Amino acid sequence: MKIDPALQVHISTAFAPLNAQAAAHAFPPPASLSRALSNAIPAAGTGLASANISRATANMFTTAAVDIWMRSVHSFLVSASLTEVSPIWASVAGYYSSHYAVRALAHLLGFFQLFSRKRIARLELGGGNYVCTFNPKKAGEREHRIYWQIVKDDRHFSADPFFTEYNPAIDESDVAHRDRANYADHLSPMFPIFRPLNAETLRSRIDRISEIPFTSPPIPRVSRYPDVESVQIIAYHRLVRFRDLVDSVVGNGNRFWNVHRNPTWARDYMDFQLTEELELRSQFTLQ
Repeated sequence: MKIDPALQVHISTAFAPLNAQAAAHAFPPPASLSRALSNAIPAAGTGLASANISRATANMFTTAAVDIWMRSVHSFLVSASLTEVSPIWASVAGYYSSHYAVRALAHLLGFFQLFSRKRIARLELGGGNYVCTFNPKKAGEREHRIYWQIVKDDRHFSADPFFTEYNPAIDESDVAHRDRANYADHLSPMFPIFRPLNAETLRSRIDRISEIPFTSPPIPRVSRYPDVESVQIIAYHRLVRFRDLVDSVVGNGNRFWNVHRNPTWARDYMDFQLTEELELRSQFTLQ
């Protein structure tokens, strides 16, 4: 997949300020970005849809992307560890791993949803200016659907079969499969004896997921519920794509990314490697 110069500049500009501070202290307090953006929305009656924001606020799009990506990695570990003992929660955690990876990409592209203000903020970086446009949400748009659509509409991911439409009305659907786990009645036969995985079994499970070959992405199907293996394969490939994208642009020249691209709490279990058919390779190249 080729990354166009505009996205290269956006990612490079987004990560550059984080290279000048200690990586361990780069994350702001919870909800800092949503508060800062809410305060930046132009007042009613001004007729304005955009506003200048500070560099500190712009930086939080990047830290939010990495933070939510790490949530994707952590949720994947939870899903893998529950594979045998709780198909229901392995399925739900696997879905959220996917969602967090998709949301991380949306933040990296410069988008952030303000739930309580019913706005979608879009960051533009250029010429030393930091500008946010605040577009109103459409009726019926929910947080998950918004982020998935942002990524699917981006030209870098629109043709990537690992990123799908958010459609709960079809059988082959991440969200419909998640909805079966969360909302369907009479799932009681799916309660095995609870025996937590040991560390070696968890490593083996993740290694197996990373090495399963296929010619097309195995999107989870409701009719195959609990399709846990498909849920986990898709989640793993999506979270690795975020990592590969940042690696391809930032490389090893950014102290913030160098620290957080390989979380200490995941190192014993996963190496972010993939076995993919050539036509599905997530290798990113610069134009």
